[in-house]
Amino acid sequence: MRELLNTLYVTTPYAYLHLENDTVRVEVDRELKLRAPLMHIGSIVVFGDTLISPALIARCAEDKRSIVFLSHNGRFVARVEGPVGGNVLLRRAQHLALSDYDRRLSIARNILAGKLRNSRHVILRAARDTPDADESRRLREAASWIDDILRRLPERVDLDMLRGDEGEAGREYFSVFPMMIRGDRTTFGMAGRSRRPPLDRTNALLSFLYTLLRADCNAALEGVGLDPQVGFLHALRPGRPALALDLMEELRPILADRLALTLINLKQLQADDFDVHDGGAVYLNDRGRKTVIVAYQKRKEDEVDHRVVGKKVPLGLVPHLQARLLARHLRDDLRHYLPFLMR
Repeated sequence: MRELLNTLYVTTPYAYLHLENDTVRVEVDRELKLRAPLMHIGSIVVFGDTLISPALIARCAEDKRSIVFLSHNGRFVARVEGPVGGNVLLRRAQHLALSDYDRRLSIARNILAGKLRNSRHVILRAARDTPDADESRRLREAASWIDDILRRLPERVDLDMLRGDEGEAGREYFSVFPMMIRGDRTTFGMAGRSRRPPLDRTNALLSFLYTLLRADCNAALEGVGLDPQVGFLHALRPGRPALALDLMEELRPILADRLALTLINLKQLQADDFDVHDGGAVYLNDRGRKTVIVAYQKRKEDEVDHRVVGKKVPLGLVPHLQARLLARHLRDDLRHYLPFLMR
């Protein structure tokens, strides 16, 4: 299972990837930079102007190994996959669940509950760690606010109401997010969540980590045969991986947000790891992306308690386990979908 953690990230501009005797060669200006056995690579993620040989693309498609193309700034562009696999009966059950409003609502409610529980966990941990009594009190108030939202979820009988609860909790969460930053708040200050484009360094870091997490969730869902486009909490739109976005929600606080705070608070990222563009958009540069990718891969190796499995598992395998739990629920092997809750 640990092979699922092996993702090859290529961030060097104008790199060329090709296959040679079951080995991936990464070259820049015809100079060999990396050789990696194909059997050890679970997926490939490339940034910007990167070339991949047709033979390598074909082999990855044949082996059901995904290739994800991201822009230079880390925005999702495309994903290359081979023939659709998985159990057609499972995908049929997924579509039937979408048509059953009560069941869709139940799945969406549990996904959101997982997100709120994990968000509250991150806030309370920060409240314990901060030496500032006023900030600690404000963080605990935010955690209590989110707890109140969490308690009213069972009463919600409408998806739009659930999405409204999610928006309210998100605004409260990001209103106190700057208080969880113990590093350089001048450099990493933020005024709420901003996207497309991110308008400060912290938002740029979060957006990049969410992009990496989305790719992992997409791969996890496809690995069990689910359709990443058919979600329950997020509305369906052409080209939107709604189910991958659903699965991300409960994992954002623990896999992305906490890592962002660690990178900032331990000063592993500096102001010059970001580029500020005309119009105010802020993005990680090549050096910053490499730092984040290394930290993200290392974070996925950390072991956490999984309550359903009943043992410690690498954090990077949690999306795959959650995808399997969702598949079991859709097959009626589990009464409810059980989100991952951080201890």
